[in-house]
Amino acid sequence: MKNRSDLAQAQAVAATDTRSALWLVFLLLGVFLILAACGRNEDRIAFDGQFYNAKLKRIDRQFNLFSVSVTPVSASLDGAREAGRYEAISYCVTNFGTSDIAWTSGPDAEEVTLDGDTLVLQGSCEE
Repeated sequence: MKNRSDLAQAQAVAATDTRSALWLVFLLLGVFLILAACGRNEDRIAFDGQFYNAKLKRIDRQFNLFSVSVTPVSASLDGAREAGRYEAISYCVTNFGTSDIAWTSGPDAEEVTLDGDTLVLQGSCEE
Protein backbone atom coordinates (compact mmCIF):
# COMPACT_ATOMS: atom_id res chain seq x y z
CA MET A 1 0.00 0.00 0.00
CA LYS A 2 2.89 2.30 0.59
CA ASN A 3 3.74 2.32 -3.14
CA ARG A 4 0.23 3.43 -4.12
CA SER A 5 0.32 6.20 -1.52
CA ASP A 6 3.73 7.35 -2.75
CA LEU A 7 2.51 7.24 -6.35
CA ALA A 8 -0.59 9.33 -5.54
CA GLN A 9 1.52 11.82 -3.64
CA ALA A 10 4.00 12.07 -6.54
CA GLN A 11 1.13 12.64 -9.00
CA ALA A 12 -0.32 15.39 -6.80
CA VAL A 13 3.07 17.11 -6.60
CA ALA A 14 3.51 16.83 -10.38
CA ALA A 15 0.05 18.33 -11.00
CA THR A 16 0.83 21.23 -8.63
CA ASP A 17 4.18 21.80 -10.35
CA THR A 18 2.48 21.82 -13.77
CA ARG A 19 -0.11 24.39 -12.61
CA SER A 20 2.62 26.54 -11.11
CA ALA A 21 4.63 26.38 -14.31
CA LEU A 22 1.57 27.36 -16.40
CA TRP A 23 0.83 30.32 -14.11
CA LEU A 24 4.45 31.44 -14.43
CA VAL A 25 4.30 31.21 -18.22
CA PHE A 26 1.06 33.23 -18.36
CA LEU A 27 2.44 35.80 -15.93
CA LEU A 28 5.64 36.26 -17.95
CA LEU A 29 3.66 36.46 -21.19
CA GLY A 30 1.41 39.14 -19.70
CA VAL A 31 4.38 41.18 -18.48
CA PHE A 32 6.02 40.89 -21.89
CA LEU A 33 2.88 42.07 -23.70
CA ILE A 34 2.43 45.03 -21.36
CA LEU A 35 6.04 46.11 -21.76
CA ALA A 36 5.91 45.69 -25.52
CA ALA A 37 2.83 47.92 -25.77
CA CYS A 38 4.24 50.64 -23.52
CA GLY A 39 7.31 51.55 -25.52
CA ARG A 40 5.73 52.05 -28.93
CA ASN A 41 6.70 55.70 -29.49
CA GLU A 42 8.01 54.85 -32.94
CA ASP A 43 4.38 54.45 -34.04
CA ARG A 44 3.44 57.87 -32.65
CA ILE A 45 4.03 61.17 -34.39
CA ALA A 46 5.67 64.06 -32.57
CA PHE A 47 4.50 67.61 -33.18
CA ASP A 48 6.85 70.46 -32.30
CA GLY A 49 9.08 67.83 -30.66
CA GLN A 50 6.35 66.58 -28.30
CA PHE A 51 3.89 63.69 -28.19
CA TYR A 52 0.21 64.52 -27.65
CA ASN A 53 -2.92 62.59 -26.80
CA ALA A 54 -5.55 63.56 -29.35
CA LYS A 55 -9.05 62.10 -29.14
CA LEU A 56 -11.78 62.71 -31.68
CA LYS A 57 -15.48 62.33 -30.89
CA ARG A 58 -18.48 62.68 -33.17
CA ILE A 59 -20.98 65.38 -32.26
CA ASP A 60 -24.70 64.56 -32.08
CA ARG A 61 -24.25 61.13 -33.70
CA GLN A 62 -23.44 62.76 -37.02
CA PHE A 63 -20.39 61.26 -38.67
CA ASN A 64 -19.20 64.47 -40.30
CA LEU A 65 -19.35 66.70 -37.16
CA PHE A 66 -16.53 66.17 -34.67
CA SER A 67 -14.66 67.55 -31.68
CA VAL A 68 -10.95 66.91 -31.05
CA SER A 69 -9.40 67.15 -27.58
CA VAL A 70 -5.60 67.45 -27.42
CA THR A 71 -3.44 67.27 -24.28
CA PRO A 72 -1.07 68.56 -22.96
CA VAL A 73 -1.26 72.07 -24.38
CA SER A 74 1.36 73.15 -21.85
CA ALA A 75 3.98 71.25 -23.87
CA SER A 76 3.43 73.52 -26.91
CA LEU A 77 0.31 75.23 -28.19
CA ASP A 78 1.58 75.06 -31.79
CA GLY A 79 2.28 71.34 -31.43
CA ALA A 80 -1.16 70.73 -29.91
CA ARG A 81 -2.79 72.61 -32.80
CA GLU A 82 -0.99 70.44 -35.35
CA ALA A 83 -1.75 67.21 -33.44
CA GLY A 84 -5.45 68.14 -33.45
CA ARG A 85 -5.36 68.99 -37.14
CA TYR A 86 -3.67 65.66 -37.90
CA GLU A 87 -6.30 63.71 -35.92
CA ALA A 88 -9.14 65.50 -37.73
CA ILE A 89 -7.62 65.02 -41.18
CA SER A 90 -7.01 61.32 -40.49
CA TYR A 91 -10.65 60.91 -39.44
CA CYS A 92 -12.04 62.73 -42.47
CA VAL A 93 -9.82 60.91 -44.96
CA THR A 94 -10.67 57.53 -43.44
CA ASN A 95 -14.43 58.13 -43.29
CA PHE A 96 -15.12 60.54 -46.17
CA GLY A 97 -12.14 60.23 -48.50
CA THR A 98 -11.26 63.91 -48.21
CA SER A 99 -9.06 66.11 -46.05
CA ASP A 100 -11.36 69.11 -46.50
CA ILE A 101 -12.58 70.38 -43.13
CA ALA A 102 -14.88 73.27 -42.29
CA TRP A 103 -13.62 74.39 -38.87
CA THR A 104 -15.93 76.07 -36.37
CA SER A 105 -13.10 76.26 -33.84
CA GLY A 106 -9.97 75.37 -35.75
CA PRO A 107 -6.23 75.09 -35.26
CA ASP A 108 -5.54 78.26 -37.28
CA ALA A 109 -7.84 80.50 -35.23
CA GLU A 110 -6.18 83.28 -33.22
CA GLU A 111 -8.40 82.46 -30.23
CA VAL A 112 -8.59 78.76 -29.41
CA THR A 113 -10.75 76.93 -26.90
CA LEU A 114 -8.81 75.66 -23.89
CA ASP A 115 -10.19 73.50 -21.10
CA GLY A 116 -7.41 73.39 -18.52
CA ASP A 117 -4.44 71.76 -20.26
CA THR A 118 -6.63 70.55 -23.15
CA LEU A 119 -7.07 72.17 -26.57
CA VAL A 120 -10.57 71.65 -28.02
CA LEU A 121 -11.13 71.90 -31.78
CA GLN A 122 -14.42 71.47 -33.63
CA GLY A 123 -15.32 71.09 -37.26
CA SER A 124 -16.99 69.01 -39.92
CA CYS A 125 -15.69 66.89 -42.75
CA GLU A 126 -16.80 68.29 -46.08
CA GLU A 127 -18.30 65.75 -48.44
